[in-house]
Amino acid sequence: MDLSPLKAALADVVAIPVTPFAEDGSIDVAEHRALLRRLLDGGVRIVTPNGNTGEFYALTPDERRTVTELTVDEARGRATVLVGVGHDVPTAVAAAEHARDTGAEMVMVHQPVHPYVSQDGWVDYHRAIAEAVPELGVVPYIRNPLLAGERLVELADSCPNVIGVKYAVPDAARFGAFARDAGLDRFVWVAGLAELYAPSYFATGATGFTSGLVNIAPGVSLTMLEALRAGDYAAAMKIWEQIRRFEELRADGQSANNVTVVKEALASLGLCRRDVRAPSRVLPEAQRAEVANQVAGWSI
Repeated sequence: MDLSPLKAALADVVAIPVTPFAEDGSIDVAEHRALLRRLLDGGVRIVTPNGNTGEFYALTPDERRTVTELTVDEARGRATVLVGVGHDVPTAVAAAEHARDTGAEMVMVHQPVHPYVSQDGWVDYHRAIAEAVPELGVVPYIRNPLLAGERLVELADSCPNVIGVKYAVPDAARFGAFARDAGLDRFVWVAGLAELYAPSYFATGATGFTSGLVNIAPGVSLTMLEALRAGDYAAAMKIWEQIRRFEELRADGQSANNVTVVKEALASLGLCRRDVRAPSRVLPEAQRAEVANQVAGWSI
């Protein structure tokens, strides 16, 4: 199986769409489709339904399947779909198989949520998922700074469909070392901490980055990507300065308001409700104006 088209698709702005909720708390399917079309019309070429910005851990299994299905339906022929899967092994495998059967091309495996994660167990967890869907590209989501690059090699040696990594440890030096230990040219390296970390991660080997901000202003994220691809770090950092405060608001308090700030920005533009699910919470009234002011200064 030729995985090079999937690798090429992954080296891009990997959009993580929000999941909009209706007044009754259910997923607003019509609004979700409208937001996806806005991303696609804005030039986005790869989307991750059921990512953290989509409130993956707050959705029910049925809701996660709905989000996968409507995303594949909207993206078909326009963008690659990289579906977030996770939880226990049977649940993750079932979600990966559903993604395959729905028509997605890749799955992103969320960091295992467990108080006791051994490095051998990390390999076993991802191997079980990757072996279940050999037709799909598989992208581990790494947030563990202790994981050794050699473990990724071990996984990929037995599962050649493991083609890339979403690396989300906030340490560019650690990322650079991990990527080289695992094989800089063997995998597609995606900066998993969005625009704020994209320049430093590109300088050490990344060729793509994830984005929640792209929900609001696709052009901003795609322009940063163009600058980074061209090696024009001065231009990339001009954009970085423009969006810095917005991303700092999302990252504050161990990313307590990561999704909340994105939805608040969308609400300020009249694009969706600001509602989020626990354990996230909507912004206090006093902070909403700052988010709206940040977005007002962008070219949207």
